[in-house]
Amino acid sequence: MLNPAVTAHATELAVQFQRREPFRHVVIDDFFDAATCARLLNEFPPFERGNARNEAGELGNKSTVEKIRGLGPSYTALDDLIQTRSFLDLIGHITGIPDLLYDPWYFGGGTHENRHGQDLDAHVDFNRHPVERWHRRLNLIVYLNHEWDDAWGGSLELHSDPRAPGDRVTLITPSYNRAVIFETTEWSWHGFSRIALPETKQSLSRKSIALYFYTTGRPDEELADTHSTIYVDRPLPERFKPGLTLSEADVRELRVLLTRRDQHNQRLYRDVTAVTKQLEDAHTALNRGRLGRLRYFARRLMAGLR
Repeated sequence: MLNPAVTAHATELAVQFQRREPFRHVVIDDFFDAATCARLLNEFPPFERGNARNEAGELGNKSTVEKIRGLGPSYTALDDLIQTRSFLDLIGHITGIPDLLYDPWYFGGGTHENRHGQDLDAHVDFNRHPVERWHRRLNLIVYLNHEWDDAWGGSLELHSDPRAPGDRVTLITPSYNRAVIFETTEWSWHGFSRIALPETKQSLSRKSIALYFYTTGRPDEELADTHSTIYVDRPLPERFKPGLTLSEADVRELRVLLTRRDQHNQRLYRDVTAVTKQLEDAHTALNRGRLGRLRYFARRLMAGLR
């Protein structure tokens, strides 16, 4: 299924991957052989088949299908391929990360389709597998777009630090059969700007296949507490300065930015509430029974002695 040139040039690709521009990644054109890529696009699921709800639970312009195996023969073959030791070792050779693990759950991965109006704020991905607790190490994304222009938005942005005034951005066009492999760390900030297709092109959408790989451990300098995906809200465009008279387009953009920030805050509040509930449940469980009552009276006694 892979273009033989990928294996033949693996050592050269490994050198490219090690360049931190702004973090380790490599772009590989013609990743699949031509016939395989054509079949993957032909069997790409319709937008309506996927999960089109965002993290706020609202219907949006992004649709995902995580379990790719049921999408057709080419996706079954792809699923078979990416869990083989030979494929994992090839990606390990290119990236310098050995003993990679395939994710049978495809958490967050699978097929992704983004329509006109969709964007993705700069973020670093969740860092541990939700079930196995493996360390997430690599993203491998293959794009399936015969036609795309950076001016339309939607091109992959790799950020040095979206929170810093001197943020450096590497832009990668999501072209047909182009693969991007990049490290998943606490500094691998990435996203894409809002897709704004011309009126004559709004039947197009941004299609990709996302594959994530893990290891049981990782270097000490990359370790961090377990976390979910961390977003940084997109800043105000530079044109918003004192004296600007807002146009209708400006007002729409401000509303989008404020809505997005509200959604991120609501998600954080839900996460904090869920953790607080878990702590309360654990506290209740510990205080059940005779041992729990002993703990309760011991705490009361200690409080009275202070």
